[in-house]
Amino acid sequence: MQTTTETTTAASFDVPLSQALAQVRRLRDEFPEGFPHGWTQDNRYLARDLYGFAPGSNVGWTTGFWTGLLWLAFELADDAACKASAAEHVSSFATRISNRVNVDHHDMGFLYTPSCVAAWKLTADPLARDAALAAADWLLQRYWPQAGIIQAWGDLTDPEQRGRIIIDCLLNLPLLFWASATSGNEAYREAARSHLVKSRDFLVREDASSFHTYHFDVATGAPLRGSTAQGAADDSCWARGQAWGIYGFALNHRFAPDLDLLPVARRQADYFLARLPGNGVAYWDLAYGDGSGEPWDSSASAIAACGLIELASHLPASEGEHYRQEALRILAGLAQHCNGATAGSNALLLHGVYSKPHGKGIDEASLWGDYFYLEALARAARDWKGHW
Repeated sequence: MQTTTETTTAASFDVPLSQALAQVRRLRDEFPEGFPHGWTQDNRYLARDLYGFAPGSNVGWTTGFWTGLLWLAFELADDAACKASAAEHVSSFATRISNRVNVDHHDMGFLYTPSCVAAWKLTADPLARDAALAAADWLLQRYWPQAGIIQAWGDLTDPEQRGRIIIDCLLNLPLLFWASATSGNEAYREAARSHLVKSRDFLVREDASSFHTYHFDVATGAPLRGSTAQGAADDSCWARGQAWGIYGFALNHRFAPDLDLLPVARRQADYFLARLPGNGVAYWDLAYGDGSGEPWDSSASAIAACGLIELASHLPASEGEHYRQEALRILAGLAQHCNGATAGSNALLLHGVYSKPHGKGIDEASLWGDYFYLEALARAARDWKGHW
């Protein structure tokens, strides 16, 4: 496949898209029920494994991406088996939020938008709608009004996590905007808008790089400090976090066009692209480049590609085409260098990193990497708009 912006077109991705959809179907045959783990072991997915739960349980923050992949296979290829499995997952998500199973975190959007919001939009399943609204309610309970932020991790009384936000949460906020539009309750929307402002003003540094996390005093609202959990250092730029910023600010511009988010997304995109290797596959922290010996994080590039296409859609054509072409360049590099379909894996996108500092998922595939890779291919080849 060509990787130059001059020769890469939407039609260039018909084969990678077909390969990715075939991988989803194969993985569905391996997991007709239950959920794969969030990342692979030796580039193969095993059943979801978390201490205290049966293998394949709907736990952790990644299961929504598996259901989302199934819905994508139905939408893009009319795959009836994938549709049936995705529809069956809805009751699992409904039970999970009803019983508060492993939900002491903010990732309700990651869990419930690709699964239940998608199900509601595609099949009008009332259980999916109610489950997604219940997840939005739970997310809203993590909102600290005096600080104007949604706490990322842990019990709200946890002193280590109290008042911490992370840049990933930008992708959880569309669930709140959807809930507000669906229910008429403005509380969801106002919390999302407030969190967006704090993310814009504190997670993004002056040079357009990003902190992974930021801490606030929840009693006074005072900003305290930036830090990282998965980047190389507090003052470095974790690649996936920067990608969440590009996509998250561009995406939320749909819902809050008055918050001046688009210039932030654009500056973050420019920072990311300036540090992207020629093959389009980001290293896990943007402090590193070719010759560093550090691993790639292909999922960061997949998320960034989605964000660049979204960003381009909001700009005048003369300005947006640059970002769209950069997204196509990235996708071409991912299809050439990280394609699980050509490497004997049951994953879609190889060479990702979950968390280098924690020694997790290094040079492995992940459900989020696979999901955003397929989403980016669908956006590029089919002009698919998504459920966010």
